[in-house]
Amino acid sequence: MKTKVFVDGQEGTTGLQIHERLALRADIETLTIDPALRKDPAARKSCLNAADVVFLCLPEAAAIESAALVENPRTCVIDASTAHRTNPAWAFGIPELGPSYRNALRTSKRIANPGCHAAALALAVRPLVQQGIIPADHVLSCFSLSGYSGGGKKLIAAYRQSPLPAPLENPRPYALNLMHKHLPEMQVHTGLTSAPIFIPVVANFYKGLAVTIPLPLRQFPSRPTAAEIHQVLTKTYAGEKFLRVLPLGDEAILDGGYFDVQACNDTNRCDLAVFANGDRAVIMARLDNLGKGASGSAIQCMNLHLGIDEGTGLTA
Repeated sequence: MKTKVFVDGQEGTTGLQIHERLALRADIETLTIDPALRKDPAARKSCLNAADVVFLCLPEAAAIESAALVENPRTCVIDASTAHRTNPAWAFGIPELGPSYRNALRTSKRIANPGCHAAALALAVRPLVQQGIIPADHVLSCFSLSGYSGGGKKLIAAYRQSPLPAPLENPRPYALNLMHKHLPEMQVHTGLTSAPIFIPVVANFYKGLAVTIPLPLRQFPSRPTAAEIHQVLTKTYAGEKFLRVLPLGDEAILDGGYFDVQACNDTNRCDLAVFANGDRAVIMARLDNLGKGASGSAIQCMNLHLGIDEGTGLTA
């Protein structure tokens, strides 16, 4: 028997990606709505409650509205917006963060999919906070370099102009009010007591993302070494299908001395790399912002909830 899935908001970047991935699966029946009725509450409610799994690929307010329309107790709602990511009643969609996360995804009917920057940061930092290597009260400073697809339809259209406007040719830091929308989930799901100082940078490539987290090792009470940090990450993610901790100090992980931000594109994988010089270290976490940072993660969560191999339909 096929699983019935409804994507509410399949016209957006994440919705399209989910719809395209599900179309390749023989075990999924995708429910559709007449385009003329996609904003009609009654028509949407009918589709939402007829589905076994619903993906909400909508702005925050619209996602809250759609979630409230779901009355079928058997329907699992997976929300790709920021609306529910710090709500304790919703499971958070990164199973690799620990057994409690993975178990909640199996049992909960309400799942919040992570933001791309937050997913990379949490995967890099949470194990180190849990082990006491990074003190919970440490204020992280970090930045993320990402492709323009993370900005949605309007930003994609801006970058696809021909000729490209001169300002868009160069990397552009943004969210300089230090209030990026991923900050609350970054704090909650890393275990830090305060939000990091976080600067995202959008660049002239379609997709791919790398978060860089400097670690002033001498400032940490345990005075950890880069090798100890690498060991914690390696042990934490041993056996995880979609997490790869790259070898420490191996030039082969670089491309002529450069770190390839787009190396995880078209996969559901996150790579973690530790670089160091004496008591100075950085962790870099890279992923496809449309894969592990969005649609791939959402499908992984669905697979877990359905009790099938979580890698079904996904590429490592």
